Amino acid sequence: MLSNDDIKLIQGFRRKFSEDVGLDPEMIRAFIDFGSAVIEADYGDRKPILRISQYLIKKAMKIAISPESSQAESEEALYLYWQVRLFEAQHRQLDSYLLFLERKRDPSEKFYQPKRKLLMKHGLIDALQRMLDDELDLLAISMPPGTGKTTLSKFFLSAVIGWWPKDFNLFFSHSSDIARMYYDGVLDIVTDKEEYAWQEVFPSLRPNKQNAKMQQFNVGKYKPFPSLQCTSRSSNNAGVVRCSKYLMVDDLVAGIEEALNKNTLEKLWNIYSVDARQRKIDGCKEIHIATRWSVADCIGRLKIMYEGDKRVAFIEVPDIDPKTEESNFLYDYNGFTAEFFHEQEMAMDDISYQCLYKQEPIEREGLLYHEDELRRYLAMPGEEPDAILGICDSKSTGIDYMFLPVFYQYGDDYYLADCICDDSSDFGVQYGRIAEIILEHNVQQCEFESNAGGDRIAFEVNKRLEAVNGRCNITTKPTETNKETRIIVNSDWIKKHCLFREKGNFSPKDDYGRMMKFLLSYSVAGKNKHDDVPDGLANFALFVTRGIGRRQTMIMRSPI
Repeated sequence: MLSNDDIKLIQGFRRKFSEDVGLDPEMIRAFIDFGSAVIEADYGDRKPILRISQYLIKKAMKIAISPESSQAESEEALYLYWQVRLFEAQHRQLDSYLLFLERKRDPSEKFYQPKRKLLMKHGLIDALQRMLDDELDLLAISMPPGTGKTTLSKFFLSAVIGWWPKDFNLFFSHSSDIARMYYDGVLDIVTDKEEYAWQEVFPSLRPNKQNAKMQQFNVGKYKPFPSLQCTSRSSNNAGVVRCSKYLMVDDLVAGIEEALNKNTLEKLWNIYSVDARQRKIDGCKEIHIATRWSVADCIGRLKIMYEGDKRVAFIEVPDIDPKTEESNFLYDYNGFTAEFFHEQEMAMDDISYQCLYKQEPIEREGLLYHEDELRRYLAMPGEEPDAILGICDSKSTGIDYMFLPVFYQYGDDYYLADCICDDSSDFGVQYGRIAEIILEHNVQQCEFESNAGGDRIAFEVNKRLEAVNGRCNITTKPTETNKETRIIVNSDWIKKHCLFREKGNFSPKDDYGRMMKFLLSYSVAGKNKHDDVPDGLANFALFVTRGIGRRQTMIMRSPI
């Protein structure tokens, strides 16, 4: 706890730095010495110190880049900027550590600086800092391949090794090759003075007892286990490895083949819980980095196990921001554009893409619809259709979607030509979009689910059609059967009689693409976040098979 004298000194430093137009090097050095003494005495007293250091960092950089500053002023400001960054780096502030560590590298070769803005936006740096500040005990990170999650963990662990040289850490993965790459990467950070400033941050520490075969090395004095140990699930770890500070678990599931096998997933959970987790000493924290292949993978089970626990955090960042439709990983260097992700999506099956790039694990074993079961079309028949039909599953509130598919009937086949699959809660937008798609395709009959306000939507849409002399037989009907049962029992008819566009004839981000995503991810074995599409198609099957136009509760026609 800060003493009264400490509080007065902090107030004095704050007043001095805010009043001075420029930077006083001697005063900054005095502040760094004082701040170091305060934080080293009690890390809990760091916040008022760090507020001042952050102010100095911003002020120094502002002077350094100002066109009004002389060259000498800019150079001095930049030097002081790095001195304050070093102060923070030496006192467990991850952002400053990561920046200082690579300060000598060419901008195009840096890992952190080009990614910093987005890694902060996605909450990774804050979550890792909370681990360091003992606000979290377990953190799980899932992001698309190649976006830097494992490399970030290498940088993080290189700092942990320096900040807690008396502790030991364990990296655990599915592959000995991955373990070796991780060992090489962290060791390189610690030893390469040309590329990294690790030894400037920790001048009293040197790596020793490097053992490439065992994939481990130590820093500082001797301890029962090395600072970093890297191993794989196939190794015999009993009595050989331990961790007192961090257990890093990286992708225990090797790939899709393992993810498809429930027995394998159960075995991997046992490897984690019986082997990796048992290597922890009391107080050791965990960081998991993995692709979300299945709700039954390790992270999926941990989410259930720690539901509601405020000392556990799960970060899952998809390829593209669903609100802006922009890439979440368009880094300054070596980033990924939205177009890149769309091309990847077109080349992969939908389920694998959802897992790898959207961080949406799906139980394939219970999937109701599969890619190879669906009938597809490149172009519809040239003649006039027998009928053009629609059915609307309306949206009220919450996370459900308003879904309206438009079918062109040719005999017993129904070509799904277009659709609305929209989560907007703006009823005006809903009315307008429905009227537009009905007019665009000259839909002859459209049935609205009257539950959840669907009869009101039907009435409003009919008014809009009448206003432009549109023609469509609009009907409403309540749904009375159990939703899950309805979806399952009508799926066979849909597979036999409904045709969907070929994959290249729609975009993953448009309404048709969203519809296909929701259809192909519906599982009978688990919870479904979005079931509006399979439910809407099931209602269409009932609409057709019970006889179009029969048993409606209300009929509304626009003028003929």
